Amino acid sequence: MKISKEQVKKVFQDYTDLYDSEDEKIRLKIEHTYRVAEICERIAESLFLSGEDVCLAWLLGMLHDVGRFEQLKQYGTFSDAQSIDHAHFGVELLYAASDKGKIFLNEFVEISPSEEAFEVIRTAIWNHSAYRIEEGIGPRMQMFCQILRDADKVDIFRVCQETPIEVIYNVSTEEVKHAEVTEEVMNQFFEKHAILRGVKKTPVDNLVGHAALAFELVYPESLRIAKEQGYLDKILKFQSENERTVEQFKKLRKFMKENLG
Repeated sequence: MKISKEQVKKVFQDYTDLYDSEDEKIRLKIEHTYRVAEICERIAESLFLSGEDVCLAWLLGMLHDVGRFEQLKQYGTFSDAQSIDHAHFGVELLYAASDKGKIFLNEFVEISPSEEAFEVIRTAIWNHSAYRIEEGIGPRMQMFCQILRDADKVDIFRVCQETPIEVIYNVSTEEVKHAEVTEEVMNQFFEKHAILRGVKKTPVDNLVGHAALAFELVYPESLRIAKEQGYLDKILKFQSENERTVEQFKKLRKFMKENLG
């Protein structure tokens, strides 16, 4: 399999041009895609992978959120809980055959079902936003899944800071600034793992949930990138107007510093 970055970028642009680029949420996902691809590439290089595997990791980043655009068009939200699983939907789009029998994935890169990368792409995208990677996956497949999951999380830190709260959480800034962190969300943060969707009850719980993704990062390079960018620190320096929440975030910052430096 030979990957042409120019071809991948062209097909991606042609595809996203079908959607309203003036929509802030569409622009968000386009920018996110390119950044995740770059981070995937950097993580793969830090693992001293072959040039072909580094390119494959980059490709995973370019394809991972292809389902987001149609999700937003059809459901008006990026919330999987309120619509569809965007990762699984993306796989369906990429591997669906057209009337001519050609799958959408092959618009980006010519690849046959017999090639290992055919399943790597399917599996990594399918699992990229899951709470945990599905069982029964071999070490090499796990590696590609983890590279993509790490890169996605690292750029989510940026998105949380550079994108208006209203766009990300579908609530007003005032609602977030006056909300308290749910006790169970605090507890799960202190257990050093991602926050389960079902325990998030308030608008500010989502912010804490995004910060907690740092505990899930697998590769040292991923955490290094997150620290370089500085967005993780900014998330936990959230300026609440609720006195109890101010104290909660002090505890969260202290815990994060003690455990991740």
